[in-house]
Amino acid sequence: MAAALINFVSQFLSLSWLTGPIFDKELRVSSRRRRNYVLRSAYLALFTIILVFIWLEQVRYLGSAAYRISRMARAGQTFTVFIVWFQFCTIQLIAIIMLSTSISDEIDNRTLGLLMTTPINSFQIVMGKLFSKLLQIILLLAISLPLLAIVRIFGGVPWDYIISSLCITLVTIIFVSSLSMFFSIYFRKAYIVIIMTILSLGVLFALLPFLCFLIFKDMIISEDKLISIIFQANPYGIMTFNTVVMVNPRNLGSIFYSWPLHCAIMLVSSGVLLSVSIIKVRKIALLQATGQLDRSIRKKPTDSTVKSRPNISAIRPVGKLAFLWKEMRTPLFGRSKIIAIIVISISLILLLLTYVLIAIEDNLDDQGVQASYLAILGCVGMLFAIVLPATCVTSEKESRCWPLILTTTLSDWQILLGKIIGTLRRCAPAWFLMFGHLILFTLMGFIHPVALIHIPVLVTWVIVFFLGTGIYFSSRFKHTTTAVIMNFTFAAVIWGLVPLLMLLYAAMTHTSDNYVESYMNINPLIQGAAVLEETCGRTRARRSVAELRYHWIRGSTSAVESTGFLLSSMLGYMLIGSLFAWRGKCRFRRNIF
Repeated sequence: MAAALINFVSQFLSLSWLTGPIFDKELRVSSRRRRNYVLRSAYLALFTIILVFIWLEQVRYLGSAAYRISRMARAGQTFTVFIVWFQFCTIQLIAIIMLSTSISDEIDNRTLGLLMTTPINSFQIVMGKLFSKLLQIILLLAISLPLLAIVRIFGGVPWDYIISSLCITLVTIIFVSSLSMFFSIYFRKAYIVIIMTILSLGVLFALLPFLCFLIFKDMIISEDKLISIIFQANPYGIMTFNTVVMVNPRNLGSIFYSWPLHCAIMLVSSGVLLSVSIIKVRKIALLQATGQLDRSIRKKPTDSTVKSRPNISAIRPVGKLAFLWKEMRTPLFGRSKIIAIIVISISLILLLLTYVLIAIEDNLDDQGVQASYLAILGCVGMLFAIVLPATCVTSEKESRCWPLILTTTLSDWQILLGKIIGTLRRCAPAWFLMFGHLILFTLMGFIHPVALIHIPVLVTWVIVFFLGTGIYFSSRFKHTTTAVIMNFTFAAVIWGLVPLLMLLYAAMTHTSDNYVESYMNINPLIQGAAVLEETCGRTRARRSVAELRYHWIRGSTSAVESTGFLLSSMLGYMLIGSLFAWRGKCRFRRNIF
């Protein structure tokens, strides 16, 4: 009796009942993966470079010693705010990508049903997958802890802010990871899980709070109390309030927030998602173990469908366009069409509701409103443009179809053409919303017609550029997760890190930074901001083309000159994207397995 009690207590304290062998297996596999070490090294390098730039910007070695000492507290605040927000945003994206194939891999490899024949239960499967990835993410968080402790010596930053920000970041990562794992049960493709998770976060924490504010702001309750209620369960709002209180408490006004309450709400929400995931994993595992999952996926054709098919036994010749035919026949949302249609329908309904509510407020013709709509919808399209191309080859490698494709008589150029057209086909629906909004409100007179030229030029080179880089990284790496992270990282490096290094060099050498500003003008975000600022709004839409002045980082140009600059940028980026696509084609037959 005593031995059994001791055994029970030791097992309970070891937490093996919570994680099970899945956690131990995932840790052993993760410790042998080179990409995890590369990820931590790249994260630390990027972290360090940006911090050096902030240090040189905040603490200049000029003036008296008293002046330099007085700048230390300000530098400490800037350091801490940057570290907190950098890890808060970056690690969420890493968590989404790392958990995007957590359950779908087991389903595709047909090992989920096999696990149910062992003493391992669905609870241990889900929690083991979650905690094994969270441990890798927490290691990234731990990198910044020594630096936060050192910066604390500068003064100006209370310990309450550091502790609360770390707690908010941790519970947000748990929620985001649970949401990504939840979608990985329903969708087999990693890119669909990544896109659905990011869009769901946008709907939950941006679109819904905005709608609630528009609907209930005219009630008896004050706006500050309404904001306090709406954003209590919003991690981005709570992190913003927490930062404002640390920098200047008076700017928050009478808005109330409680980060412990927020953490409790997020943990409960994560628990609900995990509970649903556990139930669903058990159901799918039992179906797979008994051989019923494949039967439920393959629906038997009815007599009416068989009769309607002309010559069903005949094989359709496709010739040299076999791969293109295969890409065009691939469903956009895989096997979970119903779930995707429901999510998209809800998002469209909420978007139309924002149109109605803003129209009631008579602000639909405002320059900021129209620019915000186009910017948000454009970011959604850019998300698809970054993620989808990075999965076009790795998805074939992970399904073990890539060696079979290369043994056919298809040339590399035919495979590349099929991948390009197939990826464009999947990316196109993401841009329909933005172009539909652009055409509709241009006809209504809220957007200048010249935007119908400049925005398509910008979108064209963004798609072609990321299509080329995505194909290259997808052919370069074996896993979808790595390829997607590299495509995001590449965009962050050329449009974020490179300008920072250029500014750092200019600050260290005390030279002019005009070339940095010229480089920043080829950033798609800068170009989009310049176009939207001058073309959105009823007052700007009534101007003639000659009256338009596009404001860049240094100086302003006319609409005609800006058109030439945008076209030259398009040609340059399309050339670079084509070179990346060509290099990706050259790597098709390297590192096949």
